[in-house]
Amino acid sequence: MESTTALIQDFSRHLREGRRRSQHTVRAYITTAERFCAFLTEHLGGTVDSAQIKALTQADIRSYLAFRRADDLSNNSAARELSAIRAFLKFISADDSQIPKIKGPKVTRGVPRPAAPDDIIAMAKDISQGASEDWIGARDWAVLMLLYGSGLRISEALDLTADALPLSDTLRITGKRGKTRIVPLLAEVREAIEHYIDLCPHVMVPGESIFRGKRGGPLSPNLIRRVVQQARTNLGLSDKTTPHALRHSFATHLLAGGADLRSLQELLGHASLSSTQVYTAVDAAHLLDVYQNAHPRASNS
Repeated sequence: MESTTALIQDFSRHLREGRRRSQHTVRAYITTAERFCAFLTEHLGGTVDSAQIKALTQADIRSYLAFRRADDLSNNSAARELSAIRAFLKFISADDSQIPKIKGPKVTRGVPRPAAPDDIIAMAKDISQGASEDWIGARDWAVLMLLYGSGLRISEALDLTADALPLSDTLRITGKRGKTRIVPLLAEVREAIEHYIDLCPHVMVPGESIFRGKRGGPLSPNLIRRVVQQARTNLGLSDKTTPHALRHSFATHLLAGGADLRSLQELLGHASLSSTQVYTAVDAAHLLDVYQNAHPRASNS
C-alpha cells in the first residue's frame, strides 16, 4: 500500500494540477493532511496506509477534531480543517459514499466592512509619499488602485504580467481555480499603472510580473500588507482596513450604486452567488449606520 508521504504528495499534485487550487489553499490542505496523518499514526498505533484511511469511521474523525479542539481551535478553523480532510478522503477513496458523514461546526460568517473612499485615497497617498523611491511609491499606489478600482484579490493584481500591456479599458484576470474573467480598468487606474511603468527601472518582459520588488523580482503580497498596516497606523484607521478590504469596498460601493448581484458576481470572480450575497448585508449595515448617525429621529425609533 502507498505510504502517507506518497499519498500526501499525490494529493498536493491533484490539488495543484487536477483541481487548480490556489497556492494558499494547497498549502492549507496539505498542512491539515499531514497533521491528520500524524494523528492517525498515534490514534491507530502504527504506520497508516491508504487502506486504513479508507476504513476510517465517524468516530476516528471526531477524535481528530476533538484533538484539535484541545488547541482552542475556533469553529471557523475547525470547519476549514474538516473541509480539507473531506477533500483528502475523497481523493483517496474512489467511492464518495465510503467517506464518513460528519456535520461540521456552526460557522459564523462575518459581514465585511468597507473602507470609506476618502480613507482609501488617504491611505494610498500616505503609502506612495512615504516610499523610499518615486517608482516604488507609484507601484504601491497602482496596486492599491487596482484592488479598489477593479476589485481584484491581491494575488490577482500581483500575478499580472507584461502580456497585459499595452493596457486597454479591461483586464483579463485568472482567478481561483484558473477561472478567467474580464474586469473594467478605470482611466484613473490605468493611468496609475502606466505612471508606475514609466518610472520602473526594470524592463517589462512578456511572461514576467508587472509589479516588481526593489531588486526586480515579483512583488511579494506581504510587502503590500506591511505598507498598508503602517499607513493605517499613521492615519488612525481601523485594523480591518486591509488590502482585501479594498476589494470589499469595491463590491459594496458598486452595489450601493445600483449594480445587480449577478454582475457583481462576475466582476468579483465568485464561483457561487452565495459568496456575493454577503454584500447585500454589507450595504444594509452601511445604510443603517448612515441612518443612525444622520437621521434626526433615529435615536427615537
